[in-house]
Amino acid sequence: MSSFERRLGKQLGLFDASAPAERSRIMLDATSWVEHVPSWAPDEDALLSVLLNVAGWEQRQRWMYDKMVVEPRLTAEYPVLAKTPVSSLRAMGERLSSEYGVVYDRAWLNLYRDHNDSTAWHADKLGRREECVVPVLSLGETRRFLMRPIAGGRSLTFLVKGGDLLVMGGSCQRDWVHCVPKENGPAEARISVNFASVQSTNA
Repeated sequence: MSSFERRLGKQLGLFDASAPAERSRIMLDATSWVEHVPSWAPDEDALLSVLLNVAGWEQRQRWMYDKMVVEPRLTAEYPVLAKTPVSSLRAMGERLSSEYGVVYDRAWLNLYRDHNDSTAWHADKLGRREECVVPVLSLGETRRFLMRPIAGGRSLTFLVKGGDLLVMGGSCQRDWVHCVPKENGPAEARISVNFASVQSTNA
């Protein structure tokens, strides 16, 4: 962790395991922000167990540069959140819609099975809207979540625990990229639940 990250974390309590479970927002630049809400979902263990067994995980492939590669994680989707058999996900979508003023009506999930699974630097396209609000719920193992300007430069590291909510807003998906790197040591399973909207131009 850089001295910049320590200074920013100390100021906002984002990197302190003993910090109170309250919403903290960082302005990344004039139009981009990120919020970290510790312990947003206190019953995360039960939800993790359910999703590991029922989410319908797929091993996907995608083009990287000039070749097709296997993604180092598993993925599942709920294109219509109202129809998901997991009632707590529906309730969370409604809660987030109320909190952020966006109709969250779908979700996609990523499963990082162990320390070898990861996702590379990227931004979520989301219809290529200029501004959007993207809530990401973390379940299971604590993992690093990194963000940096798309033009390059210093990165921010968030230690995201099970039950934590990380929300990227404003022009974050246009001007910043994020990743979940591999871990150097053993790690248990972690699921990210990404809530999205197909009905609103604001998400």
